[in-house]
This record gives sequence, C-alpha cells and structure tokens, in this order.
Amino acid sequence: MTYVNAGDIARLADVGRAAVSNWRRRHEDFPQPIGGTTASPLFSLAEVEEWLRRNGKPYEVSPGDLAWQRLRASGDDLRLGELVAAAGDFLEGRPSGLRPGVTELLAELADERGTRDAFEFLCERYVEAHSRQLAVTPAELAELMIRLSGGGTLLDPACGIGTLLLGAKAARGQELSGSSARIAQIRLRMRGVDGRVVAGDSLRQDGFPGERVDAVVCDPPFNERAWGHDELAGDPRWEYGLPPRGEPELAWVQHCLARARPGGTVVILMPPAAASRRPGRRIRANLLRGGALRAVIALGAADLWVLRRPESGERPPAQVLMFNGELSGVWPAWLEFQRDPQGVRIIDLLDDEVDVSPLRFDRRGTPAEFLAEQEGFRAAASSLTGPELAVLDEPRDLNMTTVGELAKAGLLAVHHSAMKPGEVADQGEVPVLSGDDVLLGGVPSGRTGSAAGQIVIEAGDVVTTPTGTVRVIAESGAVLGPQLTLYRLDPARLDSDFLAGFLRAGGGHSRGTSRLDARRTRVPRLSLPEQRPYGAAFRRLAELDDALRATTRRGERLIRLGLDGLASGQLL
Repeated sequence: MTYVNAGDIARLADVGRAAVSNWRRRHEDFPQPIGGTTASPLFSLAEVEEWLRRNGKPYEVSPGDLAWQRLRASGDDLRLGELVAAAGDFLEGRPSGLRPGVTELLAELADERGTRDAFEFLCERYVEAHSRQLAVTPAELAELMIRLSGGGTLLDPACGIGTLLLGAKAARGQELSGSSARIAQIRLRMRGVDGRVVAGDSLRQDGFPGERVDAVVCDPPFNERAWGHDELAGDPRWEYGLPPRGEPELAWVQHCLARARPGGTVVILMPPAAASRRPGRRIRANLLRGGALRAVIALGAADLWVLRRPESGERPPAQVLMFNGELSGVWPAWLEFQRDPQGVRIIDLLDDEVDVSPLRFDRRGTPAEFLAEQEGFRAAASSLTGPELAVLDEPRDLNMTTVGELAKAGLLAVHHSAMKPGEVADQGEVPVLSGDDVLLGGVPSGRTGSAAGQIVIEAGDVVTTPTGTVRVIAESGAVLGPQLTLYRLDPARLDSDFLAGFLRAGGGHSRGTSRLDARRTRVPRLSLPEQRPYGAAFRRLAELDDALRATTRRGERLIRLGLDGLASGQLL
C-alpha cells in the first residue's frame, strides 16, 4: 500500500495544507488515517485519489511524487533514511536491494530531472517527512556560514545529510546516523566534491583524529546532556577548559577548533544561552583571552559564533564583533570588521559573568530616531502598490515552451560563472557582481583582477542566484560573481522582464534544498509586443518585492526603537 501525508495530498490537489485540514474536518467521508502519528497522519493514496475523484477535485500525481510514495511504502518509516540512501545507490548504478517497481519509478524520475536533481528531490521529501528528527540548516544561513568560513577544505562534524558541505571544494563530514552519513556522501559525490563522510559520534569517536582542515562549519545538536562528559574528562581537545556537563555546545566548539589548522576558521551555531550561562564563563573567558572567539552574531533562535584557531606566537586581538540584526546585514558587518576591527573590547567582557550576548551591546535609539523612523515607515508603507491585474473567468490557454528550448532556438544564451569565492577581493580594477548584490539590488560590491574566462555583464542581462533571486541588470561593466547564472537575450525577440518574471514564477530556481534546472521553466510563446505588458507587470511586482522587504526592515527597526523607548521611559 502507498501512503501519503497531508503535504503530499496538498501537492496532489494543488492546494494549501489548510485546505486539506478543512476537508478532514468538514467531510465525514474523507479517508481515515491508516498510520503515522496524530500530528503527522498517513493516508492511503488509493483512498485519497478515490475521494478526490468522487468530490470533483482535480489532482495529478507527478513522477516525482509517485516515486517518493512508492519508495516510502516499500519499508518501515523508521528505515526511511536507509531507503533514501538505497535510492541514491540505485541512481548511481550500485546494487540497492530495492524492489523492481520502485527502481522503475526512480529511473523515470532520473530521466525527467537528471540523477542529481532526482536524488535531491527525494532528500527534500525525506526532510519534510522527518522534519522533527532531521535538523537541516536553512539554505540562506548555510550559505552565510560557508561564506564566513572562507572556504577551502571544510569539515562538518555533525553534518546530517551534508547540507553545509555541498558548496565545498573538498569536504570531510561525520554524522551519528549511518543512513544520514550515507546520504551526505552520495550528495557530495553527485556534485563532484572531493569528500569523505563517516558515521559515528564525533565527540566520543572522532572520525578524523589528527587531521586539520582550512575551516570547520557546524550546526550541532543543542542541549544534549549525554555527550560523554565523564569518559572524555582528560581529552586533549579541551584546550580552553573541560566543558561542564550541562554545556555540550562548548565541547563542540573546542572539538571544531581542534580540527582547524592554525589560522583556520570555525563557524558554529550555538543556543543563545551558551553566551551567558554561568558554568561556561571560564571557557568563554579563555576563548576571548586566547584570541579564538572573533564574533558572536545573534540570529533569534540561535547565535552564530565565528572563531579562529590562533597561530603560534601571534598577538591576540583586542576587539570582538557583537552583531544583532538581519541575516542580510551579517556579511557587510563582518567585512567592515575585517577592514576596521572596531567592535566590543575584549577586556570589557572579562568580568564575573563573561556574557558575550550581542543583545547586551545593541545600541538603544533616541526619541528623535524613533520619530524619524516612524515617519519613514509611514511614507514607505503608503507607497506599496502593485500592478493593475485583471481576473479572468477562465485561465488563458497559452502555447508554452521552456527556457531550454528558447536557448536551442537562439533566443537566449545561458552562462554560468566559473569564478571561485576566493577570487573576489576588496581590491582590483574589475567590479564583481555578487549574490548579495543581486539579492539586495545593490551595485557590484566586490573587486578582482582581469582574467580570461570572466563573464562581463551587459545591461538587460537576467542574473539568478542559486537560492532563487532573479534580477534584470540595468548597467554594463561588472563581471559575473561566483555561483551566479546569466541569461543573455536577443532583445529583438525576447523581453528581459518577461523572462525574469517567468523564472521567478516558474520555480526554475528553488529556495529549498533542491536546486532545479531553470532550463525546464515554462514560458509562453508570445511575440515581443505581447511580452512587454507581462514584463511591465513582472517588473512592478519585483519593485514591490524590493519595497516590501525595505519596509519590513524599517518596521523591525521601528518596533525595536519603540520597545526600547517605552522600556527606558523615553516614550509615553
């Protein structure tokens, strides 16, 4: 029997999860759960399909969903990770032990999407099915952590299914779950990453003893009390002090530092309480005195600690960066701190508490700043308008093609940047457009030297990032930065805003764990005059998106100033 959950049903019927919940409440004949849990019930696919037909609700089972459902139904949910790993074995041409009916559907999925994207699709569904057991670092946060690390050979000692290692040139990973370690190894191999992932407990059974890497990135388990305090009491990794029994995160910090080469970087997610808990103050003090702790970045539910393994004989720094703000502001703040390390003086942190919480150092605004921000927010909010769009009684029947077919027909050319992150610097004669520049709609912020193979951007080019941002470039001259893709159009036959809008709407670039091929994005076959009204509407929506995000930032600042002013007695 093939099982589906509420999310699967929503995808089948092309509705939201709330609609599925409403169906369950309002329709007595809706199929009853046959497995799963109260919070995440499972239903029979056959019964759901019959109910949808009977109630006149259109649905479609995609090859991907069918392959996933058949794979999931071929074993126990407790073994789901092993089944996904076995699917990866099959897709890579190794014996898998899966049933022929499952492998046939996997082969069809690979034919449709390609081997790597087929496996990423299965990983995405696996994470969704086991969201409470699998902690996957969000894509934008993972990208930031890798950027802060500086690249090179990366190690993740709690790598899960490998998310933090996917962009590395060379990677090492360790994961407690054997099936997750297998999945991570397959994902790295499918990307051509020189990687090795081992299964085991990194704190108790280090899979890479004595090995040093350029950088360590880690999203470790929080509040894990049974981490091995007693048996690891004399471990040489505890250079900054024996972690207290209730401070496992400080054990992970020191394990990561022990695996970084001198001068290497560690970027690790930490619970906010780890910055101020009394039992850990001696280790925090030693990290500060030794020059290892370089930044603490508050991200709401977690803090990001950036550390550097000191080189022999170097003088410890005098300042540490304390940052509390939006995710998009972290990288500019870090760059500014690297250029001019004006942060919080380490000597001011070495008191009885050694509290390194960034919120302690968040500057309080003045009443004048509150009034100015309030006025700016009102003006920005009042200007939020979108295009005038008419609602049709019936959808237009459009003759569709794909971006790939447009490329074959010569209407556009697709260029992928070969530039590596390490080639972008603060100096050089050539401006570089980065992913952050595309996301924020800013001017090129990086510099580099002139080199063969660089892609020079022209006005009207459409540029996309791996995380889904699409933007039409207005000015020529910069070169395409790392991990970006450029679409150069024939302006006599294709409108830039028209294409950009359908790239955004069509899901050609996913914001989740799976990065789909934009060549499969569907685009209507329209003449250039017919494209231009679409392009104008898409451009207005893009402008609204930018304005809305800017207004949201203003609103967050207004709220913070209002809270501070009321709490301090400066506002009534």
